[in-house]
Amino acid sequence: MEPASTQPIESGVSHPHLERSETQRTRRIDTMPDLVNLPSRVLSNEANMDEYTEETALGEITTSARDPVTGNMQEYELVTFKIDDPENPKNWSKGKKWWCTFVVAFTCFVVAFDSGVITADLAGVSKTFHVSDEVSLLTITLFVIGFGVGPLCFAPLSEIYGRQVVYISTLFIAVVFIIPGAVAKNIGTLLVTRCIDGIAFSAPMVLVGGTLSDIWKAEERGVPMAAFSAAPFVGPAIGPLVGGFLSDALGWRWLYWIQLIISGACWVLITFTLPETYTPTLLARRAAKLRKSTGNSRYVTEADINPRPLGDKIRLVLLRPMQILFLEPIVFLLSTYMSVLYGLLYMFFVAFPIVFQEGKGFNAGITGLMFIPLAIGVVCSAACAPMVNKHHLKVAAKYGSNPPPELRLIPMMFSCWFIPVGLFIFAWTSYPSLIWVGPCLSGFPIGFGFIFLYNSANNYIVDSYQHQAASALAAKTFLRSMWGAGVVLFTTQMYHTLGYEWAGSLLAFIALACCAIPYFFYFFGARIRKMSRFAYSPEDELESKV
Repeated sequence: MEPASTQPIESGVSHPHLERSETQRTRRIDTMPDLVNLPSRVLSNEANMDEYTEETALGEITTSARDPVTGNMQEYELVTFKIDDPENPKNWSKGKKWWCTFVVAFTCFVVAFDSGVITADLAGVSKTFHVSDEVSLLTITLFVIGFGVGPLCFAPLSEIYGRQVVYISTLFIAVVFIIPGAVAKNIGTLLVTRCIDGIAFSAPMVLVGGTLSDIWKAEERGVPMAAFSAAPFVGPAIGPLVGGFLSDALGWRWLYWIQLIISGACWVLITFTLPETYTPTLLARRAAKLRKSTGNSRYVTEADINPRPLGDKIRLVLLRPMQILFLEPIVFLLSTYMSVLYGLLYMFFVAFPIVFQEGKGFNAGITGLMFIPLAIGVVCSAACAPMVNKHHLKVAAKYGSNPPPELRLIPMMFSCWFIPVGLFIFAWTSYPSLIWVGPCLSGFPIGFGFIFLYNSANNYIVDSYQHQAASALAAKTFLRSMWGAGVVLFTTQMYHTLGYEWAGSLLAFIALACCAIPYFFYFFGARIRKMSRFAYSPEDELESKV
C-alpha cells in the first residue's frame, strides 16, 4: 500500500492550520505513509496528519486551533516524535521489529487455523448431538460470519484506543469462549461460542496489516507483508491436516482443545511481548505525560482539538462501507471476485472429505495431508510478493508521483488463470477410480494464485479509494466473509447432485469468468473512477468528493 497523498482518509476538505517556525526542522517518518492507518475516521475534516507522519527537532508543532469547549482560538503544541526518536516504532531495532512481525503473523495463522481445524470431524459433532450435517456446518458458517462483522467495530476502535488493547481484550474473549465449546453438552452452546469466537478472532485479522505498517517503512515491508499475506491461507490448509490425525486419535472435542492451547499461547505472546505500535496512541500518551509533568495544558494531539462528531463516526464506520460496496463497480466486482476465492477455500473443507473420504476411502488424517500442496502453493506465492512489489515500483516510476492504480492489476492479470486451471484438474481427476495424485496436486496452482490475487485486489482498492480506503476494504471483507460463510452449507448437496466432476467444473467456470474482471478494470478502470463519487483523484488534495 503506497498511496501518494498525506491527506486524511474518509474526510472532507482538509484545512491545514499548522504554523511552523522557519527554524523548526522536520523529517517525514515514511516517504510513503499509509493513509489507511491514520485516525481519519475519528478526527474532524480540519485535522492535519503531519503530526503523525513527520518527526520534528523539538518533538512539537505549534498550531492555532479552536478550543473544542469554548470555541476560542488558542495556541497549542501538537506532540510529535523527535527526529530519530527511539520510541517511534519505525525506529525500533530490526530484531524488535521482526519479533513483533512474528508474533502478529503467528496470531493471524492461528486464527485461520482455528477456522479450519474443526472441519476434520464435523461428523463427530453430528453424531454426538444427533443433528444433521448442515447444522454441524454452522460451526464454520457462524465463525466466518464473525470475520465479516467484527472488523466494522474493531478497526475504528483501534483508531481510538490503539492496537494493543484491542488485541489483548478480543483474544482473551476468544480464548475464554473456546472452553464452553470444547465441553458443550448441546449444539446450541457450540454454535453460540463459535459465533462469539469468530467475532473476537476477527480483530487480529484486521489489525495485523496495520501493525506491520506501523513498524516497517514502506521500502522495508516486502518480506514482512509476504509473511502476513500467507498466514490467512496457510492456516486453513494446515488446520484439516492437524485436525484429521487429532480427531482420529482423540475425538472431535480435541479439535477445540488444540485451539485453546495455541490461541492461549498467542494471547500470552501478544499481552506480554507486543508493545503498542499505533503512532496516534503513542503520541496521545506522550501528550498526557507532558501535561502532567509540566502542568501545561497546551500539549495536545489532533484527537484533543479536532475530534469528529459521533454521528459522522457512525456514518463512516457503518454506512459508508455499504455505500461504496453497492455504488462503486470497482469495489463491488473485486469484492465479488475475492468472495468467490474465499468461498472456494472454505468449500474445500467440505469437498476434500467428499472426494477423498467418500470417494477413495481415506481417513480424516490422510485427507488432511491432501491440503499440503495448497499450503505450499500459498507459501511460494508469498515468497514472490517482494519481487512483485519491486516490479510495481519500477513500472510506477515511469509515471512520476501519480501512477495509475491500474498498474496494481498486472500481477492479478497473470495469476488469475492459475485458479481455474487448478480447479479443472481437481474436478476431472476426482473420479474414485483414479489415483489421489491429481486432485491432491491441483491445490498447488490454486494456492499459488491466491496471494497474487488478494494482494493485487487490496492494493488496487487502496490506490483507487485513498481517502475512502478503510471503508472500501471493510466492504470487501464483509461481502467476502458472508459468501464464505454461506457456501459450505450447500457444497455437499452440490457435489452429490452434480457429481464430483461437474461440481468442480462449475467452480472452475465461475473462476474462469472472473478472470475478465482485472482485464476489464485495467483497460476501463480510469474511466470508471472519473465517474465515481468516492474514487480518489489528485484534485482531492484540495477538494473532497464526500
